[in-house]
Amino acid sequence: MELFFPEAAGAIDFGHVRFLQQEVFTDLTAGEKHAVDLLVETRLKEEPGLILVHVEHQAYAQKDFAGRMFVYFSRLYEKYRRKILPVAVFAHDQVRDEPDTFQVGLSFLDVLRFRFYKLQLKKLDWREFTKSDNPVAAALLSQMGYSPQEKVRVRVEFLRMLTRMKLDPAETELTAAVFESHLRLAPEEEEEFNREVGKLDQKEVEAIMQLTTSWHEKGRMEGEAIGLQRGKLEETRTAILDYLESRFDQRPASVEAALDTVTDLECLKRLRREVFKADTLEAALAVIAQATGGAGAH
Repeated sequence: MELFFPEAAGAIDFGHVRFLQQEVFTDLTAGEKHAVDLLVETRLKEEPGLILVHVEHQAYAQKDFAGRMFVYFSRLYEKYRRKILPVAVFAHDQVRDEPDTFQVGLSFLDVLRFRFYKLQLKKLDWREFTKSDNPVAAALLSQMGYSPQEKVRVRVEFLRMLTRMKLDPAETELTAAVFESHLRLAPEEEEEFNREVGKLDQKEVEAIMQLTTSWHEKGRMEGEAIGLQRGKLEETRTAILDYLESRFDQRPASVEAALDTVTDLECLKRLRREVFKADTLEAALAVIAQATGGAGAH
């Protein structure tokens, strides 16, 4: 709100913010269910009473989107009977002028004119936000308007923003995750990126290298942890199958498939202990079937 709708941000009392449970509405005509994306209860600094802020994220172009925004508004107003500020965030790749108004009228009477705030990320010039100290600007930089030839420059400026803001590790990680989910560089672009970073001031280069090195190290450690977890799962599954084969001279393929469905290591270890207690193949299969929802019973 501070970054894109400063007038509204200046009026809102951010000392009172409560995120409400997601509202689900049923469209009986279309036979569908729709859920609002974000609903926040807050208040205004100069006006009594509570208000709602409804933010809707639209990831694809939709012809009747403005009408859907009005339906959400009317349902929310019907339930809460409060002033509502509707906001639409368009994150699709089409650079077209999205509506911010829904109108209903007759030739002799304007019945309704419903308006909402709109934010079209692809229509924003990314350069205009690189001097901002708002982490939202950095996170959304990769979803703004830029040419394919500017990808490397966008990533360089994003990292310069992060080093300047000096966010805490959690904020930095979240901001980077949002940015990089929409902009990834090919190997040749990575080489160009490294050359461009090398042209910066030495202090900036060191700060950026420190950031990217910590991300790579974290990614490596997470990858190793995932690999270790998978190895322990496979080891436990093999132990169960080896036990069945050595004790009952059978290694049913159905059991092997059933064990593959258990992805929680502690659950699999408990299952192994129960199987080792079984005196008959039937008892062992029953334990496995119970743990896997009926799979592996044959």
